[in-house]
Amino acid sequence: MPDALHRTALAERAARAGGVVARNQFREAVTVETKSSKNDVVTEIDRDAQSQVVATVREEFPDDRFLCEEELVSRSGPETVETEPTPVESVPETGTAWVVDPIDGTTNYVRGLRTWTTSVAAMADGETVGAATYMPSMGDLYAGGPESATRDGTTLSVSDRTDPETFVVTPVGWWELDDRAEFGRLCTAVVSRFGDMRRIGSFQATLAFIADGAIEGAVCPTSTNPWDTIAGVHLVRQAGGRVTDLDGERWTHDSVGLVASNGQAHDELVAAANEALE
Repeated sequence: MPDALHRTALAERAARAGGVVARNQFREAVTVETKSSKNDVVTEIDRDAQSQVVATVREEFPDDRFLCEEELVSRSGPETVETEPTPVESVPETGTAWVVDPIDGTTNYVRGLRTWTTSVAAMADGETVGAATYMPSMGDLYAGGPESATRDGTTLSVSDRTDPETFVVTPVGWWELDDRAEFGRLCTAVVSRFGDMRRIGSFQATLAFIADGAIEGAVCPTSTNPWDTIAGVHLVRQAGGRVTDLDGERWTHDSVGLVASNGQAHDELVAAANEALE
């Protein structure tokens, strides 16, 4: 097992380095491209921030593999390494790897909204050993090590609320225009069970806020991407929360759906997620 503390510290440093690249261009003119749909956006800043994250990690672990949201490419310049990083298409079940989302919440980013993150998770034999989520425009760095989670060095704990009618819960996921009925059912299920609802626009920020006790839960009935979830899931668990699939079983990187909570009324959150699928 690699040194979890060392890799957590490196995840923090890499997330901060990539986040600074993105922050330097925040609210500046950027060219916005689309990927799978007109609302699935990416910018050159995503790629630049990702390159910086990868370069930072490779200073210490040049042979580790990377699972990144954007395509890994070679870039020239003083901050890049000479050899190309090794990409993978899924979380490796053996060995070490890094999962990187350079800008989680790109839509927020390009619209000038402050809630977006740079997130990095260190993996070993398919399990998370350290993670960091940096919110550059807010200045907050969330980290999860082997025994705890912190925000800017302060130990985190999930909310201690137990009454669902006082919970703030976030529906997470994306539905195309011709499939919004499922999203509507999810929102109805949330507002009929819990005190309030938020739509934050960044999966990793949402999970960090659960770990921080700011909100009580998140529900996502659809498949998720590792770069959107793994770092934040580690934060929630290390802060005392619970993360499962739609059956209430422990969430793993290949689970379908994700339900995260402070550990209280978790079954109600699971029920809300499943109601969207009916």
